[in-house]
Amino acid sequence: MQFDTFDIDAFLSDHWQKKPLLIRNPWKSWSNPLEPDELAGLACEEEVEARVIRQAGEALAVEHGPFAETRFGELGRASWTLLVQAVDHYVPEVAALIEPFRFVPNWRIDDVMVSYATDQGGVGPHFDQYDVFLIQGLGRRRWQIGGMCDEDTPLMVHQDLRLLADFEASEEWILEPGDILYVPPGIAHNGIAVGHDCMTYSVGFRAPSRSELIAHYCEHLLGEMDEDDRYGDPDLREQANPGEISAPAIARLHAMVTEAMRDRDAFARWFGQYNSTPKYPDVDWQPEEPIGIGELGETLAGGVPLCRNPASRFSFVRQGEEAVLLFVDGECFECADETAAFAEAMCAQERVMVDPKLMKSDAAMELIVALFNQGSVAFED
Repeated sequence: MQFDTFDIDAFLSDHWQKKPLLIRNPWKSWSNPLEPDELAGLACEEEVEARVIRQAGEALAVEHGPFAETRFGELGRASWTLLVQAVDHYVPEVAALIEPFRFVPNWRIDDVMVSYATDQGGVGPHFDQYDVFLIQGLGRRRWQIGGMCDEDTPLMVHQDLRLLADFEASEEWILEPGDILYVPPGIAHNGIAVGHDCMTYSVGFRAPSRSELIAHYCEHLLGEMDEDDRYGDPDLREQANPGEISAPAIARLHAMVTEAMRDRDAFARWFGQYNSTPKYPDVDWQPEEPIGIGELGETLAGGVPLCRNPASRFSFVRQGEEAVLLFVDGECFECADETAAFAEAMCAQERVMVDPKLMKSDAAMELIVALFNQGSVAFED
């Protein structure tokens, strides 16, 4: 799916991480990619993260999946919302919704959450800490936009939801199928279904916090450090006051902490692996039978394309002119020459035809075998 009328450059300049934007049906043709019954079926699966949010008097109550198939019939036509995370991992037609937004780098993409709501259903006024494109798939939804929020913004007391204690709408629109609302991080918003059978697709983007990066990178560094690497002062001289922590001592101690964190190449390798770790690492996507280079070569020679697993995360970091570090699902692969070009192609495209010349490269074939056997790529069905 591609946009028919949408100025990407103007959007990035004027709206991205700046202010909301209502985009009235920019598609060449819009067709809702998922039926409500199919979404409900996913919510019954053990490995799928799903929630139901329903009106309980004046408050909102949350139920967590997996759900029994009978649960949705029991809810009836009262005001409720079903939220299912990472539907793009399981439904190729939903994964295709990400493609038009590839003007944002892949490493920023999180997932596509899909919601279904009955009349007046919603999750309450809230704000997110990431960018999101809200695509109206089926039915109608009223979206209200408020002001900028932060960690000091008052929230309601709720065990499961981060709802705003005070919400005042400054703008309001009703979205029809195919319409999109972009909401930057921190902007208060509230969506309410107008009529039954309302479906919304939320294309969300990740933005790691400074504290998250520091905490996880330090944890990684600690795991690699030698306990014998300790402070030393072989040039020690007697000082006037033994109670003083001297400037040379502070400089030496500070260097012990900062030197390990200043290695840019080490950080790039760590971040590529950390950022490409699957959203749900416990889900096993490995094939039932691993493949060998011989079988791989035979299949590729038959002209069968390779396809990325929609649940997999691909990215790369350049290492000079003809080499890259390829990161896939938390693993790092060093690639050079024609293998590097192939790695870049896999990061840019969901589907790749392998050039017959590449099949003569042992490094390239070993890479494809590794990606296939860890479940990151598969042959097109």
